[in-house]
Amino acid sequence: MKRTGGAFKILLVVGIVFLAGCAGTVPAEQAPEGPDTVDEGTVETASGTVEVHYINVGQSVSTLVVGPEGETMLVDTGHYNDDGEYVLEYLRRHDVTRIGHLVTSHNDADHIGGNAAIIEYYETEAEGIGAVYDPGIAASTQTYGEYLDAIEEHDVTLYETREGDAISFGEVDVDVLGPPEPYLENAARNENSIVLRLTHGETSFLLSGDAEDDQEEYLIDTYGAELGSTVLKAGHHGSSSSSSGPFIDAVAPQAVVVSSAYDSQYGHPTEEVLQRFADRSIPTYWTATHGNVVLVSDGNGVSVRTQRDAPTDPLALRDAEPIEPGTSGEVVERMRLGSDPVDGGSGGGTDDGGDDTDEENETTSADPAAALEVAAINADAEGDDGENLNDEYVVFENAGEEPIDLSGWTVEDEAAHGYAFPQGFTLDAGATVTLRTGSGTDTDSELYWGSGSPIWNNAGDTVILSNADGEHVLEVSYE
Repeated sequence: MKRTGGAFKILLVVGIVFLAGCAGTVPAEQAPEGPDTVDEGTVETASGTVEVHYINVGQSVSTLVVGPEGETMLVDTGHYNDDGEYVLEYLRRHDVTRIGHLVTSHNDADHIGGNAAIIEYYETEAEGIGAVYDPGIAASTQTYGEYLDAIEEHDVTLYETREGDAISFGEVDVDVLGPPEPYLENAARNENSIVLRLTHGETSFLLSGDAEDDQEEYLIDTYGAELGSTVLKAGHHGSSSSSSGPFIDAVAPQAVVVSSAYDSQYGHPTEEVLQRFADRSIPTYWTATHGNVVLVSDGNGVSVRTQRDAPTDPLALRDAEPIEPGTSGEVVERMRLGSDPVDGGSGGGTDDGGDDTDEENETTSADPAAALEVAAINADAEGDDGENLNDEYVVFENAGEEPIDLSGWTVEDEAAHGYAFPQGFTLDAGATVTLRTGSGTDTDSELYWGSGSPIWNNAGDTVILSNADGEHVLEVSYE
């Protein structure tokens, strides 16, 4: 681990709810290393990419980052009222066996609710926690006390983390932009959140914790246009005290993710902050209606994947039905974002869901092939998969207004099993075609792979669609 402005402070746990001062410095070469492991399938899928998972945890937040070599970082762990249940369930479902970096944005109970349970689980039943990062401002709550007890019981390294630090995360740059020293606003916890900017190639993600007006103003004054990021996690669950107009303009995101409950008692996200996003035509994803939101960066662009296809117009977010925290189900690509804007403007994505995009995207979205979507995936056939191959299938839909000639196009899975569409096959506007794994007679609405064994892994896989020139047109992963 390195630090650009000094060395991390190791925090000592004293009693139940107090953090001691600096106990020494940690040179970069002594920082905790070691493999942060996920299952082999996830590592293979994430090779050369960064995955940022915004987990649907209701009126709370938890973000999992998986690096190109399988490095793992978990930022916040959900609300105290579920004791980390949703986050642990999600991590297990994705076979995350080690957390290299557990970052506490700040010590409010709705952000550290699962800290103790996650530390306990990974230190006793999995492959451990590399280190915990904390802004160093205590809270007098039982949740905070349990978190510190778990740190002490399992002897996990705890670093006080401040502006200028940089967390080592393989090929991904992770810069700590806050909190500053001295603390802001009399050490108020929200205003001294750990703020992270993750950079992968030409793309970046800004995780702002619960930063409000004072910390946002500090960030603008200190970093200005350097805050520019492809995706912004809205501060403080979409509270109107965060995501100010000047802050949004400095970040210039192409998309925003809000993590809060559908029936938030605080009215999150507020109409005021949604109006700010709408005024700038920024597509907005809300965990309460989109479910888990997974962003996958290849260094050049970002694939936005969600469980539900819900409105992204900020003023139409509440038109969709809620999706309960902990709901399982695959994520499907909804939008592609370009690299970071260089002119300070927002936008730049192509939304497969039909939401408005800015004029810069008209040329791209005019391509009929851009309207091709994966409408359904049935990986787990009824009964014996090997005996019921035609009940394993993928459904493609032409959501556009023009026919698409699929002659020579190919479909592959992660293991490079391939299928080529027949010459002369055209998918009409508004039509669907079901590609079944087994054998049969091709029609306009049903095609057959001709495989003698299952193709799509029940535990998760990726549908990769390429055009006749071999260019990837669509990649959709499911769990």
